[in-house]
Amino acid sequence: MTTTPKPAPERYNAKETEPRWQQAWDAAGIYATKNDDSRPKYYVLEMFPYPSGRIHMGHVRNYAMGDVVARYKRARGFNVLHPMGWDAFGLPAENAAMERKVNPRDWTYANIATMRGQLQSMGLSLDWSREIATCDPDYYKHQQRMFLDFLGKGLVTRRTAKVNWDPVDHTVLANEQVIDGRGWRSGALVEQRELTQWFFKITDFAQDLYDALDGLERWPEKVRVMQKNWIGRSEGLEVRFALATPPAHVEPEIKVYTTRPDTLFGAKFLAIAADHPIAAALAPAHPSLQSFIEECRRTGTAQAAIDTAEKLGFDTGLKVRHPLDPSWLLPVYVANFVLMEYGTGAVFGCPAHDKRDLDFANKYGLGNTPVVCPEDQDAASFVVTDTAYDGDGRMINSRFLDDMTTDEAFHAVANRLEAEILDGTPVAQRKVQFRLRDWGVSRQRYWGCPIPIIHCEACGPVAVPVADLPVKLPEEVSFDVPGNPLERDHAWRNVPCPTCGQPARREADTMDTFVDSSWYYARFTAPWLQDAPTDRRAVDQWLSVDQYIGGIEHAILHLLYARFFMRAMKATEWSGVSEPFDGLFTQGMVVHETYKDPAGAWVPPADIRISAESGAREAFHVKTAEPITIGAIEKMSKSKKNVVDPDDIIASYGADTARWFMLSDSPPERDVIWTEDGVQGAARFVQRVWRLVSLASAVEAVEGAGDAALRKAAHKALAAVEEDVERLRFNRCVAHIYTLANALDEALRGGVSRSVAGEAAGILTQLIAPMMPHLAEECWRALGRDGLVAQSAWPEVERALLVEDSVTLPVQLNGKKRADVTVPRSAEVAAVQALVLADESVQRALEGRAPKKVIVVPGRIVNLVV
Repeated sequence: MTTTPKPAPERYNAKETEPRWQQAWDAAGIYATKNDDSRPKYYVLEMFPYPSGRIHMGHVRNYAMGDVVARYKRARGFNVLHPMGWDAFGLPAENAAMERKVNPRDWTYANIATMRGQLQSMGLSLDWSREIATCDPDYYKHQQRMFLDFLGKGLVTRRTAKVNWDPVDHTVLANEQVIDGRGWRSGALVEQRELTQWFFKITDFAQDLYDALDGLERWPEKVRVMQKNWIGRSEGLEVRFALATPPAHVEPEIKVYTTRPDTLFGAKFLAIAADHPIAAALAPAHPSLQSFIEECRRTGTAQAAIDTAEKLGFDTGLKVRHPLDPSWLLPVYVANFVLMEYGTGAVFGCPAHDKRDLDFANKYGLGNTPVVCPEDQDAASFVVTDTAYDGDGRMINSRFLDDMTTDEAFHAVANRLEAEILDGTPVAQRKVQFRLRDWGVSRQRYWGCPIPIIHCEACGPVAVPVADLPVKLPEEVSFDVPGNPLERDHAWRNVPCPTCGQPARREADTMDTFVDSSWYYARFTAPWLQDAPTDRRAVDQWLSVDQYIGGIEHAILHLLYARFFMRAMKATEWSGVSEPFDGLFTQGMVVHETYKDPAGAWVPPADIRISAESGAREAFHVKTAEPITIGAIEKMSKSKKNVVDPDDIIASYGADTARWFMLSDSPPERDVIWTEDGVQGAARFVQRVWRLVSLASAVEAVEGAGDAALRKAAHKALAAVEEDVERLRFNRCVAHIYTLANALDEALRGGVSRSVAGEAAGILTQLIAPMMPHLAEECWRALGRDGLVAQSAWPEVERALLVEDSVTLPVQLNGKKRADVTVPRSAEVAAVQALVLADESVQRALEGRAPKKVIVVPGRIVNLVV
C-alpha cells in the first residue's frame, strides 16, 4: 500500500531533515538489539574510540563503513548487533589532568559526552543502550574478576623481569608498545629496568595463535603475516658449546639456540646477553665489564630497539670449543644485541650470513668465512664484504657439508650433533621456539583498572575476594609529584590481608589499557550483567564478530591480545569461542594537504583560500591574504593543523554528504584525500538525488519509452551493489548508484511510466539508505512509502532483467582488431556474419574486398580473413 506523496520542496535541507529523522529512529527504537531474536545474527563492530575530546574525519570514515554494513544486513533480514563504547582509561587523561589541574575522570566523561553527541549527529545506527566505558567500575570489576580467574588457571604470573621503562610517562611498556626504540605515546627513548611485574601467559597459546591464523580467511593477508612474524615460530637446534677452560665459578658450557645450524662452519664468535649468568658471574671481578653491562641496560628490551642500536661487545677472554671440531676455539663476547628473553640468551656469530653478526665482526676485526654460496655464483670467487648473504644456496667451506643445500645441511648437522654425546647427554637437540613473549600488564599509573591483589608479608600476594570487587580507584588524586599517585595514597593502599587479617597493601600498579580493549566486544553481548563478565549463552551466540573494522596500526597490539583473551576466557569458561573476529577490514587513513605561512608555521585548512586564477593552484590566507605554501598530503594531525572538523562539515553540508564523500572517493582500504571540491561534489549529488526522486514521484504517465531500459538499469545496479557491499567495496557501490541516477535522469527526460519511475526511484532510495540514511528517509516519504526505509526489506533482484539481449563482438581483420559490432545474443551464425559484413566500420576496413573466410566464435569474436 502507498500513500499520496506530499509536494516536495525544491532543495533538500539537511540541517532541518537530519535531526528530525534521528529523533524518529530513536523514538522507534529500531537499533536496539534483542538477544532472543529468532533471525540469523550479524555482529558488526568498529574499533571503539578513545575519548580524546572530539571525533575526527578518520572516525567518520571508520564508523560510516560499519554503518553501511549494519544497515544493509538489517535490510537483508539479519538481527544486527552494532554497539558503541569508549576505550576510556589511559595516559592522555592522566596527562590532561596534570596540565589542566582536573580529575582524569571528569576530563574523560566530559569528552565522552561531546563525542557521543558528535557520533549521534552522524546518524549511525548504533545500539546506544549497550554503551560501555572501560573506566566505569561496572565494566572493570568484571575485568578484575577475569584476572583472578586467569590467575587461578595459571594464565597469570608475577615475576621480576627486565622491562621497557618510559622515562617520560613513568611507566612500563610492552615490547609491542616500543616503536623504533621509543615509547609508542611519548616518543621517548625507552630504558631497561628490572621490576616485579604481572604477566599474562600469552606464550601458553603461541602455537595455537600461530596455527589458527591460517583459518582466518576473512582477514587481510598482510595482517596475518604481521602476526605470524611477531609470534615468530622457528624450528631450530639448541647446541651446547663447551668452555675450553671454564673458571671455577662459571657454568662449563653455553647453550645456543639457532635456526641456522647449517652455517656452523662459518662461526667466528659466541655472544651472550648482558644479563646472562656467565656475564653476571664474571662482572664482579671486571669493573669494565660491569660498566658495559650497565650501558646495555640503558637500551630497551624490544627487539626493534636492539636491532637499530650500534652493535657493541665486550671480550670476556673466555673461549668455547666448536661443537663440530673441539680443537677449534671461538671467543666469547658479551654483546648488546643479545637478550636473555630470546632463545637461550646466547648466539653464535656467522658474519658472512647475518647482517647483525657481520656488523659486529667488522667492528672487532673477526673476519668472515662464507659457507653458503648462491646458486648463480662461483664458489671459488664468492666473498662477503659489507653485505651478508642470508639466502639459500649450496654449502662451501663446510667440510662434510660441502655441496649440500642449506636444508640438507641443516638436517645433517642436527643428526650428527644429536647423536654425539657430551657428559651423558646429546650435544644438540631440535627445538621449536617462539619470538612471542608473555604480556607484561603492570602499569605504574593511576588512570587504569586496579589489579585486584593485596600484598601481605605473611601470605604473599593474595587475591581480592570476588565479593569485594570492584577494587575502585580513589576519587581524589594528586599529580603534583611525578610517578604513580596510587603508591602515595596510604588510605587507599593500606588494607587488612583477606587471608590472615594482618596489615597489608594493595597492588599499586594498574592494568595495561590494552587489557580493557581485549574483551569489550564480548561484554557488548550482555553489558547489563552485574554478577558476571558475560552471559555464556549470549557471548557464544554473538561471537565471533562477523565484521570488525579498524586501522592497520592495531594489527599486532590489539588484535593479538584480543585473540589471547578469547582463549583465556574459553579456558575459564566465560566463553566457548576461540577467535574474537571472523572478518577483519583495515581501512585507510584520511589525509589532507598541509599548509605553511611565510614564517613556517602550520596553517589549518579553514584559514586557506585556494585560487587557480594564475593557471596554477595557489593558496592564500583568508584573513591576511598572504601567500601560503602548499605542502605534502599527509595524515590529518593536530600537530600539522591539516585537520577538518567533522562538526563544521556536518553544519555546512550535512552528515550524509560527509558520509557519502568518505565512502565514494577511494577504495576503502586505501587513504582518502580530503578535498573541498570532493565534498562539494558529494553535496551536489545529494541535491541531484532529491531532485530525481521528487520528479519520479510526480510522473503521471501510464506508459513510457524508457520503461524497459530503466527497469534493467535499476536491477543491474541493485545486483551490483549487493555484490560489492558484501565485499566492502563501497566506492564501487557509489559508482553503481551514480549509474542508476544517470539512467533515471535519462528516463525522466525521455518519458517513463509512473510505476517504473517509482520502482527505480524506490530502488535508488534503498541503495543510498545505508550510506545516506537521512536523505533516504526523506526520499522514501516523498515517494509515499509507508514506514521507515531503515526498517524496510531489501528489494529483490529480478534476475531475468540482468540477462543482456545483445552482445558486442570484437571484429578482427587478418588478426588485427578493426571494429566492435553489437548483435542479438540469440542470433544464428549466418545472421552474425551478415550484420558484421554490413557494418560501416567493417566495410571501411575491407576497402571493397570480399573476405575469404568469416569465422564466428559465438558470443566471443569474429575473424575475417582477406
